[in-house]
Amino acid sequence: MKIPVVELSECSLCEVCTEICPSVFRLNDSGYIEVAQLNIYPESEVDEAIKNCVSNCIYWQEI
Repeated sequence: MKIPVVELSECSLCEVCTEICPSVFRLNDSGYIEVAQLNIYPESEVDEAIKNCVSNCIYWQEI
């Protein structure tokens, strides 16, 4: 299984990921992007968020 990861130290908070894939990515109360804990992630939507991330800080991690 793989999960999406946001490297917060590189994130510019452009929120493109939250617009493309709001079921997975959201801006939390602390002002950082977080990844929802899901059993299955919508691969095509996450791939689109990865492709459009201006900071290139989103990637898949095998667990």
